[in-house]
Amino acid sequence: MRVIPPEVPLDDEELVTRARAGDLGAYDLLVARHTASAYRTAVLLGAGSDAEDVIQEAFVKGYRKLSRYRAESSFRSWLLAIVANETRNLHRSRSRRDGLVLRAAAANPESEMTEDGAVGGVLAAERRATLVRALRSLPVKDREVIVCRFLLDLSEEETVTMLGWPRGTVKSRTSRALVKLRGLLDREGVCRG
Repeated sequence: MRVIPPEVPLDDEELVTRARAGDLGAYDLLVARHTASAYRTAVLLGAGSDAEDVIQEAFVKGYRKLSRYRAESSFRSWLLAIVANETRNLHRSRSRRDGLVLRAAAANPESEMTEDGAVGGVLAAERRATLVRALRSLPVKDREVIVCRFLLDLSEEETVTMLGWPRGTVKSRTSRALVKLRGLLDREGVCRG
């Protein structure tokens, strides 16, 4: 009986190398691997119902710019930087600064509740709505750093790459944004209290 060794998945760097050499299948694997986080990034940064268009454009631009990827950071953070830029382009084209998904979620928090209307679901929806309102009221750069660090769970280095800011700016803005967010949440709690 012949034992077939398990297939070892290729890492991003190997897939990038193959894609640069013209292997479209390798780029398809990168797309499949990173679609969920790209979509989450676009949604959390406010692309709303246009998130799929944003990530499609980001993947096309990513493919065209593969020669510019220097592997100084992860492919994921490089790609998410493109998604963030495409989301910003969307905002500029609509001449809006607020995240569309955040507004929609605040306007209709019940849409995510379970059918049985359990108390836990109601409380979770209220907490989400409160957080969404607080996030929405933050300045755009503060919201972006909070989304990257805590909602997308990016490392500090990945956040630096994605936002294109110096490390010190990411650290200080994260700290200040958290203070602002806590203040807004505390006020919300007192007002609703």
